[in-house]
Amino acid sequence: MNDQKLRVGVVGLGFAGRTALEAFAELPDVEVVALAGLEKDILAELGEKFGVPQLFEKWEDLVEFPGLDAVSIGTPTQLHAPIALAALDKGLHVLCEKPLARTVAEGQAMVEAAKKAGKVLKVVFNHRERGDVAALKHQIDEGQLGRIYYAKAHWMRRNGIPGMGGWFTNRELSGGGPLIDLGVHILDLALHLLNEPKVTTVSANTFAELGPRGRGSSSSVIRPTVDTLGSKFEVEDLATAYLRLEGGGALQLETSWATYRAPGDNFGIELFGTEGGAKIEVQNYTSTDTLRIFTDVAGVPAEVRPATGAGLGHRAVVSEFVAIVQSGDWSAHIGSEALVRTQVIDACYASAQAGREVVLDA
Repeated sequence: MNDQKLRVGVVGLGFAGRTALEAFAELPDVEVVALAGLEKDILAELGEKFGVPQLFEKWEDLVEFPGLDAVSIGTPTQLHAPIALAALDKGLHVLCEKPLARTVAEGQAMVEAAKKAGKVLKVVFNHRERGDVAALKHQIDEGQLGRIYYAKAHWMRRNGIPGMGGWFTNRELSGGGPLIDLGVHILDLALHLLNEPKVTTVSANTFAELGPRGRGSSSSVIRPTVDTLGSKFEVEDLATAYLRLEGGGALQLETSWATYRAPGDNFGIELFGTEGGAKIEVQNYTSTDTLRIFTDVAGVPAEVRPATGAGLGHRAVVSEFVAIVQSGDWSAHIGSEALVRTQVIDACYASAQAGREVVLDA
């Protein structure tokens, strides 16, 4: 495919869909030929702005459009599996917004479909493309931290329930609250930095204390679609989980959409190793002065603050997706890593519901 442009269809007109559309439009070897979404005015506006020739209200019509090579999915989570399965059945490559799916069963079906079709299934974990994360990963791979035996990752908001009354707070449409929305990002960061250790057990708790009372809504309202207006708050607004890792390590996750704490929308990770430690702390999506490396210099405790860039985020993921598709080497890119994240999140919800530790299948 190196001698022709990759013909892409984008589904979804919200933040995820728009971000993907912008990223694809910047690449000279890609042509966005189709766009789908329910909001007619936004569909027409984006179609004109980005010169997309084919506009569809229904994603089913986009998938059926002849001549596509790939589909990018930026929809509510309940549609990830149906769209991906239909696209893969048509022999199309798929780029899907996180999380992979609402459940392990849906995610497994997507991975099996990609394997059967021999096509790429890639999930957008854009935060691992941050400059501070890339710099820390390099330090870890160089052995600067030694063996990392404990990690803590968090994403905590003071008031950040997205789209109160929309699809995010409807369990059937979203699959859950901040654990599946934000927690999957910090879980991905941790497993990525730790070189993909197997999670053996999880013990989790979920809470819904503010959302059901109408508190903690984000100031930026996500426009709900016509069929999700008036949804009740059916998910958690805070979750915490303790994960045991193969080899004896451990990972603590903490995530919330809303809780009484200092104002802000903050996430990060802290690593404790045999030769050093590290911490990334991001406040309100900042990208400067966020990374600390802790070590000893001549026996004296020292802190290093590497200068890191912002990174390319979604653009890096989209570029990597296109490069993988154009390489023709697709067998290792069928969504397997993303499925692991879904398995862990699923186990966390099961643990919270049962009130006990859950063992993950070997």
